[in-house]
Amino acid sequence: MKSFIITILFTLLSIGTYAQKNNFQLSTHILDVSKGIPAPGVTIKLEKYNQQSETWTFVDEKKTDANGRISDFLPSVNPNAGIFKLIYYTKDYFNKTNTESFYPFVEVVFEIKGNNHYHVPITLSPYGYSTYRGS
Repeated sequence: MKSFIITILFTLLSIGTYAQKNNFQLSTHILDVSKGIPAPGVTIKLEKYNQQSETWTFVDEKKTDANGRISDFLPSVNPNAGIFKLIYYTKDYFNKTNTESFYPFVEVVFEIKGNNHYHVPITLSPYGYSTYRGS
């Protein structure tokens, strides 16, 4: 009986965790490939492009967690279609470890269409970066 209750609790927690992930349409993470570890404490700003005024507007700003992730950009209850930009402030991250780097920040521009989840990670090193649409 005890293992049955534990199984039920684990199942409910798993469902709750999965449901929480679906509450947000955009996530990102940073993997420091020069060290083979996530990049914690990196400030990332999210902006949205206004095509009429041809300007960027601030949406949100957060710091990566201990796993180099931000999972809660853009609540799914809002319509989020449009062109967005994530700005990863990498200079401060590298300065904390006295690592010389070439890019003080990285900008990744992408377009959200529909209601699907978008995961936009970067792999980072002091002299390069790469990005892709993850899942």
